[in-house]
Amino acid sequence: MRIISGTLKGRVVRGYDVEGTRPTMDRVKESVFSMIQNKVYNAVVLDLFAGSGNLGIEAISNGSKMCYFNDLNKECVKVIHNNIKNFNITDKCIVLNMDYLKCLDYLKDNNLSFDLIFLDPPYKMFCLNDVIDKILASGLLKDKGFIVCEISHDYLNEFDGLSKIKNRKYGDKIVIILEK
Repeated sequence: MRIISGTLKGRVVRGYDVEGTRPTMDRVKESVFSMIQNKVYNAVVLDLFAGSGNLGIEAISNGSKMCYFNDLNKECVKVIHNNIKNFNITDKCIVLNMDYLKCLDYLKDNNLSFDLIFLDPPYKMFCLNDVIDKILASGLLKDKGFIVCEISHDYLNEFDGLSKIKNRKYGDKIVIILEK
């Protein structure tokens, strides 16, 4: 995996081989970032199921001012720390190691809100409807903010206050972009 654009373009992101992860392929990531390019610069970002940190690091490379990475897997957290250290972006990154629901509570309790949220949970979890409900109920998404979901099939509900603005299929992956 490589950073596809921005200040870190061409740099290799480690961690594609961590057990239990399913990294976003470069062509999918390139397409996603072309769809959200006007939301990335100066954004505060949450990469909730971060894996290697690939999506959040791409956002930082494209001008996001801060990214919160979260993953429950301790090996993923170690990989994220190594990646952000190697890219010299530690001042723009906060890495958390929590269950995703506890992480959302933590972010709410700390009065944080986000311009851009990446949701790419393990496909077998089928948790996105609950996660998005909690994000909205907790006020974690700013007005005009985007949620980018990567899933195996479209099982998302309709959400009051969110509009589905993009829905693209890439092989066995579907990327859905929601806007508040």
